[in-house]
Amino acid sequence: MVITKEQLIESLNHDLELEYSSAIQYVNHSETMGDSVDRDIITLLETSAEDEMQHLMILAAQIGLIGGEPLVKGGEIKVSRLNQNMLKQDLEREQEAIRRYGIRIKQAEGLEEFELARCLRVILHAEQRHAEDLKRTLRSLREMAEYPVMMTGRGGNYLYVQ
Repeated sequence: MVITKEQLIESLNHDLELEYSSAIQYVNHSETMGDSVDRDIITLLETSAEDEMQHLMILAAQIGLIGGEPLVKGGEIKVSRLNQNMLKQDLEREQEAIRRYGIRIKQAEGLEEFELARCLRVILHAEQRHAEDLKRTLRSLREMAEYPVMMTGRGGNYLYVQ
């Protein structure tokens, strides 16, 4: 798909918008889950939020370098009161980002913006890692819901339930 540089900048700004909302969504989910899940899940979400902020910085810089102006607005932020739904929302967002960045890399290469394509690959790799981590976490939560167990941690006893 051949596009113009202006169309690429517009698409990158859309990606930037979604990175903003991803970071906010991860922060919301990590704080909303609270004590009801294992601390490792909260850490995963917090780390993912930090990664999304790095993606923001990369995208904003690359938009500027190819002659555009990075926009500052966020997209839709999905929330839920159920932990599994939150993780599913995060996974859906990551899967969509993987799809978009695959397209964006081809578009950048088509315009011979090879440094942009390289930077997008870095972001794509991180999004793929996030998706795998979320899939693994969701599987783990489903297994715990099927077989609730009492586990002891430093702070006392935790009951893992759906």
